[in-house]
Amino acid sequence: MTTQTDIPRSEPAQRRSWLHEHSELGVCVLLLALGVLVLTDALTMDVDITQRGPVGPKTVPVVVGIGLLVIAALLAVDVLRGGRGQAETGEDIDLSEPADWRTVLLLTGVFLGAAVLIEPVGFPVAGALLFWGAAFALGSRRLDRDPLIAAVLSLVTYALFNNLLGVPLPGGPLMGAL
Repeated sequence: MTTQTDIPRSEPAQRRSWLHEHSELGVCVLLLALGVLVLTDALTMDVDITQRGPVGPKTVPVVVGIGLLVIAALLAVDVLRGGRGQAETGEDIDLSEPADWRTVLLLTGVFLGAAVLIEPVGFPVAGALLFWGAAFALGSRRLDRDPLIAAVLSLVTYALFNNLLGVPLPGGPLMGAL
């Protein structure tokens, strides 16, 4: 009597089995490609070093790119030595339920609305509408609290980017007040 283990598998089946057992190598390839892309972009960036100082705009992308390459190599070595990722235990969601398209569409609309409004009304107003709209789309119905939190969050974000980081954001009608 012949069992399944006695029958030799064909070469394509063995290759598929090896790839299935080492599927994490796909993540390694993705990390490697991303690291090469980041490094290529960073190293070909045209920056006048005299304007930026010793730590310029190339520094962080180079560090991130090298980090991605190192992580890809370490993960590949781990996978080839037999390391396996833990199986996902699942989340507290019911996968048999359909997607909540209403929420997805509301969030999409809020995001696109903020993108359209950012130039004419400025970031503080568009950001407040974005934060408030996202909270509403995700289920918050506190109309007494949410607009205030959204306005404060938007103003703090504007001040952080515009004043501390030097990233100019459109201020809109509030430009003179801020």
